[in-house]
Amino acid sequence: MRTLTIPLLALAGLAACRSSQPTGPTAATPDVKTAAPTSAKFVLNYPETRKSDQKDDYFGTTVADPYRWLEDPDAPETKSWVTAENKVTFGYLEQIPFRDKIRERLTTLWNYEKFGIPHQEGNQLYFSKNDGLQNQAVLYVQQGDGTQGQPDVLLDPNKFSADGTTALAGTYYSNDQRYMAYATSGGGSDWQTMKVLDLKTRQPLADQLDWVKVSGAAWYKNGFFYSRYDAPKAGENKLAGKNEFHKVYYHQLGKPQSTDRLVYEDPKSPLGFRTVGTTDDERFLVLYLTDGKADGNRISVRDLTDRRQEGSFTSIITSYEHNNSVVGNVGGQLLVLTNNGAPNYRVVLIDPKKPQEKNWKTVLPETQQKLEGVDHVGGYLVASYLKDASSLIKVYTEKGEFKHDVALPAIGTASGFGGKRDAKQVYYAFTSFTYPTTIYKYDLATNTSTVFRAPKVDVNPPDYVTTQVFYQSKDGTKVPMFITHKKGLKLDGQNPTYLYAYGGFNISLTPSFSVARMLWLENGGVLAIPNLRGGGEYGEAWHQAGMTPKKQNVFDDFIAAAEYLKVQGYTSADRLAIAGGSNGGLLVGATMTQRPDLCKVAFPAVGVMDMLRYQKFTIGWNWAPEYGTSDNYEQFQNLYKFSPLHNLKPAAYPATMITTADHDDRVVPAHSFKYAAALQAANTGPNPQLIRVDVNAGHGAGKSTKLQIQEWADVWSFAFYNMGVQPFSK
Repeated sequence: MRTLTIPLLALAGLAACRSSQPTGPTAATPDVKTAAPTSAKFVLNYPETRKSDQKDDYFGTTVADPYRWLEDPDAPETKSWVTAENKVTFGYLEQIPFRDKIRERLTTLWNYEKFGIPHQEGNQLYFSKNDGLQNQAVLYVQQGDGTQGQPDVLLDPNKFSADGTTALAGTYYSNDQRYMAYATSGGGSDWQTMKVLDLKTRQPLADQLDWVKVSGAAWYKNGFFYSRYDAPKAGENKLAGKNEFHKVYYHQLGKPQSTDRLVYEDPKSPLGFRTVGTTDDERFLVLYLTDGKADGNRISVRDLTDRRQEGSFTSIITSYEHNNSVVGNVGGQLLVLTNNGAPNYRVVLIDPKKPQEKNWKTVLPETQQKLEGVDHVGGYLVASYLKDASSLIKVYTEKGEFKHDVALPAIGTASGFGGKRDAKQVYYAFTSFTYPTTIYKYDLATNTSTVFRAPKVDVNPPDYVTTQVFYQSKDGTKVPMFITHKKGLKLDGQNPTYLYAYGGFNISLTPSFSVARMLWLENGGVLAIPNLRGGGEYGEAWHQAGMTPKKQNVFDDFIAAAEYLKVQGYTSADRLAIAGGSNGGLLVGATMTQRPDLCKVAFPAVGVMDMLRYQKFTIGWNWAPEYGTSDNYEQFQNLYKFSPLHNLKPAAYPATMITTADHDDRVVPAHSFKYAAALQAANTGPNPQLIRVDVNAGHGAGKSTKLQIQEWADVWSFAFYNMGVQPFSK
């Protein structure tokens, strides 16, 4: 069974900024004020941002919010402000002398074939491929196992929109291999449109489902189950309005969406996700429920072969306190991955007729390594573990008997291994910081891996080395960190260093290849990625150590990583950049306010900067278990201490390029707008404080190649320039 992963806030490894040249409304530019010049060449004239007298009372504490008006993305004044800020930002970037050369080199590096993990459906192999500089990867189909004949284009997302900003967001194949439901997302929005393709004729059907969000397509007979919200009310901004009352429907092929059958709703609980999956044999419908308050989920099931259960569900896990997902089913019983009673996760067998916890049977017990995921395929359980943030893959029988380890080419990250119950072979991807993502075919019976597709990249991986160190955080906790650089690096404290982290939502930052980061490395840069508390690298205990009320541990871990790099001679404050996206944007924003002297450059991307109001927009309420909310007195006190927007004070801040996008409906751009205005007002030093607002882009997923190259060219240009480093000098 393919389980549905519920997105919480962001994807691990999200790029450190959003990009695009400014376009959009051409309103009059507001009055400007002159900031101190960063050099004799650059004089920055920031827009004069209007302050209102907005104040809020939180349990007797008065909190000013003078930039509240920037929360309205449709207001002419907000659009005018964005235009003016982009004018300043791109005017600054355009004057950096090596910016064009960086963009040219990135274009060369990017221009290689990139393959997605193939997926076998009957006698057809489906896979995605980007020829090099295509804005979106193309979906192909090939007969057999991909070794015979030529692949044919099945879907080309580059034709979805004129500018390449509409992406293919998901594909879901019917169990008879006749149809494929697929989701598209425009401009980076989390809103999706679901359509259907006839795989026999390769022609689209008329079916179209709108207002889909946090959903897959779970096939059953001549249709599928999916989740959606009601259409936004008249006058409500679809990218900022609060999303409430998630519902599950069944869509029958050939029928209009208006006739879809409501399968589940909870009219008494506006918050929470309601998502579904079906087992491969279409016997069980699995309903996942969250409540927006606790960190876990409940599970209910319906036996679709039992008419007595039509219209009802049987609860098999009733608590919201743990994370649970159905892996598959064996003989009428469900294999469930859970951290109930096992912070590092285990797999149990649950009989829906006797679902009480006392009747659970352990199939894969908890180990010292975190069990990151399990695939039920070919009669085996392929288990993916993490050992110090790197992959270990083990194969077991359905009864939990160990068969063998999967030999991986190096220390890194392996992902994939999905397939049907009758599969003989599966595919997986392997990657590391200097190991370009390579696709392998894996034979389940013989335990052998063979290279299926290997990229040809204009870099020489043997020129670089990755080490893993363990440094001490403020409270004595040992935290791991990967450090990658050219061989022979001198530890003289002069190396430009890019420190990237996330630290939240149980998300693990594991080794991965980024061609954009190779430009940094080949110009003498150091890449440092610590695995902060709040992540999932060491199971639920590690995650909870960075959740409310312990979020400060995450910032302390990040600061300690920076200090370690300085003490060990990798870099200095003048050559250090800190970066993070989404929850990682919060990390950078909070770190800047607590230690403005820590680094020279900061890249807070699509960050959660207003910790007192985040829950009022789109699906922000879903982050309450991670952060707490200002609706609770004790949680308000904690949030107020580190909220980036509310802790800016007059100080000399690092050179900062805040990045966001106008279509980000996960972390709405108002967070970054308000933070940028406050930062520009608070900064007393000479460093630039810029905001770069992408147009027709979102939180990160589906971003076109063109925009990615532009964003990274500006990131590296800004970093090198403000560090006083001349790239391409050797």
